[in-house]
Amino acid sequence: MALFSKSKNEKAWQAGNSLPKHVAIIMDGNGRWAKKRGLPRTAGHSAGAETFRKIATYCKNLGMDYLTVYAFSTENWKRPKEEVDAIMQLLEKYLVEAIEKMERDGIRLKILGDTEPLSDKLKALIERTDSISHELSGFQANICLNYGGRDEIIKAARKYAREVSEGRANDIDEKGFAAYMYSDGIPDPDLIIRPSGEIRTSNFLLWQSAYSEFYFTDVLWPDFDEAELDKALEDYAKRSRRYGGV
Repeated sequence: MALFSKSKNEKAWQAGNSLPKHVAIIMDGNGRWAKKRGLPRTAGHSAGAETFRKIATYCKNLGMDYLTVYAFSTENWKRPKEEVDAIMQLLEKYLVEAIEKMERDGIRLKILGDTEPLSDKLKALIERTDSISHELSGFQANICLNYGGRDEIIKAARKYAREVSEGRANDIDEKGFAAYMYSDGIPDPDLIIRPSGEIRTSNFLLWQSAYSEFYFTDVLWPDFDEAELDKALEDYAKRSRRYGGV
């Protein structure tokens, strides 16, 4: 499906160069989606994983450079063990499939977050996707896994402090500090989308979202399709980004 095919909106987009280079999404609403259908929460996570595949492909085809999604937060370990286990199994399955298709589809994949508590299998799969990604160029999908915005900033500050104490770092500015973040080398998101009706960021990309535009919708993540993304992009195209200026 072509974005804004046949309409004045298409020309407005092309003339204004309004397509965001980096979109980030808080994938929320899987559990509620499943509950509405009398299904276990794990079924919602499976449906949400399929939605991620579709949206990632669509973003690539539109010409974006980056898509970042919030898959599992540092707080999500508090959920029931069976649900956490199911999410981790889904991630393993996705990474196995990604390894088979990354080169064919031209999609780089990067995991952002603290991987230390993850299983050895997941760590090995992440290392493999990293290796493949280094051989590719173009669109990149970032998956925030065991990720928390505050945790990321704390870890970055500790790393910087350690390098200062070792004589390997001196004074620092914003750009320099950003190099200690998981997102080093990745531009800040232009647009952050949260489905499901919740209106908060939930500890997502706190440093990187300082000047991001936000878009909230009541649509649950498994129901979020290409048409819903188009709505967010149309809304984004109307925004005026001044970064504190006039």
